[in-house]
Amino acid sequence: MDGPNPPQVQTIKPLFPRVQTWPIRAMNRYLPKRKHRLVLLLSFYFCWLLAFVSILHHSAFSGEIQEYGKPLRLSCLASYWYGVSLLPASSHGTRLNGNRSRGNGCGLHGNDCRPFDNSSLAFNCPANCRSVKVLNPYAVGTQEVIYQQLVVGGGVEGGLDSAAEKAYRGDSFICAAAIHAGVVRNDKGGCGVLRLVGRRDRFDASSRNGIRSIGFDSAFPLSFEFDPHVTSECKDLRWPLLAVSVFFTALTSLFITSPALLFGTVFVGIYFHVGLASDPPNLSDYYAIVSLLLGRFLPATYVAFVVFRYCVKRPLEGLQAQIEKTVLWLGGCWVGALTNYTFDFIPISRLTPHDLNQQPGAKVALAIIIIVLVVIVIGQIWYIRLEGRLPRYIALYILLGVTLGLLAAIPGLDLRIHHYFLALLLLPGTAIQTRPSLLYQGLLVGLFINGIARWGFDSILQTPAALRGDGQTDSALPVIPHPLITNDNITFGWAPSSVESNQNGTYDGMSILVNDVERYRGYQDHDRPTFTWGRAADDHLPYYFRFALMQGTSTGDYTKAGVWEPDGSWREMMPGPSRR
Repeated sequence: MDGPNPPQVQTIKPLFPRVQTWPIRAMNRYLPKRKHRLVLLLSFYFCWLLAFVSILHHSAFSGEIQEYGKPLRLSCLASYWYGVSLLPASSHGTRLNGNRSRGNGCGLHGNDCRPFDNSSLAFNCPANCRSVKVLNPYAVGTQEVIYQQLVVGGGVEGGLDSAAEKAYRGDSFICAAAIHAGVVRNDKGGCGVLRLVGRRDRFDASSRNGIRSIGFDSAFPLSFEFDPHVTSECKDLRWPLLAVSVFFTALTSLFITSPALLFGTVFVGIYFHVGLASDPPNLSDYYAIVSLLLGRFLPATYVAFVVFRYCVKRPLEGLQAQIEKTVLWLGGCWVGALTNYTFDFIPISRLTPHDLNQQPGAKVALAIIIIVLVVIVIGQIWYIRLEGRLPRYIALYILLGVTLGLLAAIPGLDLRIHHYFLALLLLPGTAIQTRPSLLYQGLLVGLFINGIARWGFDSILQTPAALRGDGQTDSALPVIPHPLITNDNITFGWAPSSVESNQNGTYDGMSILVNDVERYRGYQDHDRPTFTWGRAADDHLPYYFRFALMQGTSTGDYTKAGVWEPDGSWREMMPGPSRR
């Protein structure tokens, strides 16, 4: 376990040393004085900042649409529906209410999400919105959507080539719908104009531009269409920004030999690149993004200093393999920092038991990752042993393991390993100057940067409610007897015992969704326990009903949808919640 005596300290001997050390020799020859190098470094930083800010400003703030002016920048999650709408109130008149579940998030009859029609919006979507998917099951009629884009409708009858003038249901992600319609491109983002067109009675499914939309065969009060005649030159310039950042970080790695200066420059450059360009937080206001990144930057730099002092300094110190360092360490860092692209194919959205159980392929992917990690760890253990440092590492990881075990045992909290924290756990094992360690360390540093810039220092101990988000709460479900159907009306009644105290809490009301819109909200103390829904004689649509118990203004889980068929028959709800 102690390794050989004396220890065999690992060092990298450059391949083709004359080629790899040329940048160092050039600096020594042409800029031998320290003050000249300082001037060059400051000029280098200025050119980098100027190029990055110029392109970023053009990407984020330029571009106008004729007759509409400057478009509103949206996040990939922006939608006209939900209780916590991601569109600002000024853009469409929605009053935000964050203490309701998504099932009745727009209030009774959807009134909190008005207007439903006679309104338009010029918008600007970022790139890569096709990768944003629903992570908790979301009900659309009797369907439950998960791990796909929330785009309802946009189907084209008769095999037409354009979906731009077809309606999308109001709860669709706007930017994903725009990609589906061909209004913007997934790789470049872009601008467009949508019109609110009110109620539509059918939303057809179709596959377009890499997105399979969801069909819905009944009415919804809010829908929108895209204007196919509006053109704009605006686009997300994240790829030119990536070229700028890679170019300047590569020059930094090739010509700088100081580990501290190299790490500090690369860390700051990639941090702001991720946060402002390649994987920014889901906020529509760019100034809010800048404010958020600056708030996270100070604690991130402290953690980065500790990482450098105890993990990064050793493998970079004295290293003169400038090209290998750039390819392995810096290249790995960029692969980790661009994890929203490089690792998007891995079917693991969140490393929690709930997601691993319900996401297809997640367990197999996790097993493969664990096997790869075990192989890598065995190799790293061998080199650490050769350097005589294995006992210290065993003590360190025993301490970390015991600490995590104690944290996991705290009642009422669940342990969640975020990828920034996973990087911090594994980084000590890369403090060796070998070629594999350079690659592993760069990858882990990139993962840490991406995690902090995109998500911040999210706690590794979270309540079940925080992990659940807008998913199922395991609340009690109401018992709804068979409805009374007469001519063109359907009437539901329920006994007061359906709304009562039980082991999951005290409920005092009932919420009813019709076609995923809340149409009834009543309480035991002053409302009759009945609800009637009617349809016109020429209305041949199915209607979907879901029921939930209420506690004050909060709703529990809704039942699965029961269906009032066009022929007047009633199809009972399937057992269990609809998970929305």
